[in-house]
Amino acid sequence: MMRNVISALVLLPVLAACDGRQASSAVSGNGDANNREAVFAKVKDTTCFLAIERYFVEEIGSHYVQGEHCVPLQNIVAVDERDTDDILVWGDFWVFNYNQSGDTLKCVSGGSHPGLIHLRQTGRVFEVTAFDQVGDGSRFLPTAKRIFGDKYEAFHAVNSDDKERERHRAAVLADYVRRQGLAVTMYQDYGWPAKKIR
Repeated sequence: MMRNVISALVLLPVLAACDGRQASSAVSGNGDANNREAVFAKVKDTTCFLAIERYFVEEIGSHYVQGEHCVPLQNIVAVDERDTDDILVWGDFWVFNYNQSGDTLKCVSGGSHPGLIHLRQTGRVFEVTAFDQVGDGSRFLPTAKRIFGDKYEAFHAVNSDDKERERHRAAVLADYVRRQGLAVTMYQDYGWPAKKIR
C-alpha cells in the first residue's frame, strides 16, 4: 500500500513564510520511504509547517516501529522568521504511528521531541536544516532551558498540559480521519482505554 501524505496545511492558503499558526499533518501507508518521498514532492514544502511535518515523518518517525498511519503533532511555542536563511520554530513536537483495528486507531509507537527547528526559505520552499532537540532524563531541564531560553515558561506551559495536548491530538486525528475517509471513531494508546476522536 502506498503511503499518502495528507496535510491540514493543504487547506490553508499557501504562505510565503511561517505565520505562527498551529499546523499539523499526517502520512498513511506501509512505511515505504520511496513512496512517501514521491507524494511529499506533490505538496512541496510551501510553508515551514509542511517542512517540519516532512522532517518528522522522514527523520524522526522513521526510527519508530512503523504503522499504517503516521500522524505528527506540532504544538508551536514561538516562531522567528526574521532571517529566511535561519527561520526558528520552537515547539513541543510529537510523532505517533497507528494501525487501524475496526473503528479504532491503535498507537503502535511514537514519542515527544521538543526543541528548536531551523529552516531555510528559498522562494516559496522551506527546508529543515537542523533540529536542536531537548535531551532525555536528567538532561531534559538544562537542555530545555538552554534551547527555549526566554521562551522556556511558554514551553513548560505547553509541554505540561496533557489535557490540551490530548484535545489537540484528537482534533488532528479527526481531521486526518475525515480526509482519509476512514471508518474510525476512536484512538487508543497501548494499555489505556480508547478515546473518542472529535
